[in-house]
Amino acid sequence: MATFFWCLLGLLTCGYFALAGYDYGVGMLLPAFEADERRRRQTLGALGPFFLANEVWLVAAVGLLFGAFPHLEGKVFAGAYVLVVTLLLGLVTFTASMQLRSRRPDARRGAWTAGIVGGALVTALSWGLFLGNLVLGLPPTDDVLAFFSPYAALWGLGFVALFCLQGATFLAVRAPAELTGRAVRLARAFSAPVLAFLVIATGWGFFTLSGVTALGVGVVVLAFLALAVSRLGLASRRHRVALVASMVLSACPALLAGTLRFPTVLVSPTSTLTVEEAATASGTFAVLAWFAVPAVVVLLVVQWLTWRAHRHPLDQRSLLHF
Repeated sequence: MATFFWCLLGLLTCGYFALAGYDYGVGMLLPAFEADERRRRQTLGALGPFFLANEVWLVAAVGLLFGAFPHLEGKVFAGAYVLVVTLLLGLVTFTASMQLRSRRPDARRGAWTAGIVGGALVTALSWGLFLGNLVLGLPPTDDVLAFFSPYAALWGLGFVALFCLQGATFLAVRAPAELTGRAVRLARAFSAPVLAFLVIATGWGFFTLSGVTALGVGVVVLAFLALAVSRLGLASRRHRVALVASMVLSACPALLAGTLRFPTVLVSPTSTLTVEEAATASGTFAVLAWFAVPAVVVLLVVQWLTWRAHRHPLDQRSLLHF
C-alpha cells in the first residue's frame, strides 16, 4: 500500500513540475519580450486558463504527503526549512503579482511585473536547491550554508534554465503568431544550458552518489531523451511535440528524487527513511484510498478538458486573463 501511494505522490509531484514549470518559465522570460503592454498581456494571457489549475497539483501533492507519509514530511520540512521558506516566498510573490497586476490601461504595473519575474526566479532556484539536496542527501539542519553547496547550486541554476526552456516552448504553442518566432529562438537558446546541466549533474552524481538504483539510471536516460526530442521538435517546427518533451524533462528531477535509491526515500547524516518507515498506519491508507484516488482522477480529467478547450494559440478574440 505504501508503494502505491508513493507512486500516486510521484504522479502528483511530476504533474506539478510538468505543468507549473512553464508558468515560472514564462514569468522569468517576461523581460525578453517587448515592454509594450499589449505584448506583456499577450505573454501572460497565454497562461490564463492554466495558471491556477497548475498550482492545484502542488496542493494535492503536499496534502497527500501530509496524509500518507507524515514521518517523511516532518523530516523534510524541518530539515530543509530554509529552502521551504524561500520557496514559499517565491510562490506567494509570483502568484500574488500575477493576480494583482491590473488590467486598467492607466495603471502602473512595474512593481507587479517585477514581482512576477522575481517570484518566478526565486521559485525556480528554490526548487532546484531543494531537489538537489534531496538527491545529494539532506545536510545537518544547523549547517545552513550546506544547503547551498556547489552541487545544489548547480541544480538551482539548472532549474532556471529548465523552466525557461519549458516556458519558451509553451509560448511557441500558445502565444500569438507574432511572438512565436521570439519564443522559438529563446527555447533553442536555453537548450544548451539545460544540456550542460544534465551532463554536469550526471557526471558529478556518478562520482558522488551511492546506492543508485536502476530506476534512477532510467530516469536520467529519460531526461536526455526528452531534451533530444524537444530540440528535434523545435528544429522541425513541431512545437507541440517539443512542449510535451519539455514537460517530461521538467518532471524528471522530481521523478529522480523519488526513485534514485528506492525503497530508501530520504538520506541525511542523522537518519535514513525507507518508504515503509515514512508511511502512515494501514488504517489511514484505507481512508485515504476513498478520497485520494477519485480526487486524482477528477484532477486529471479537469486538466485534460482545460487543455482541450484552450489548445489553440491566442488570437484577437481570446480573453486575456492578466
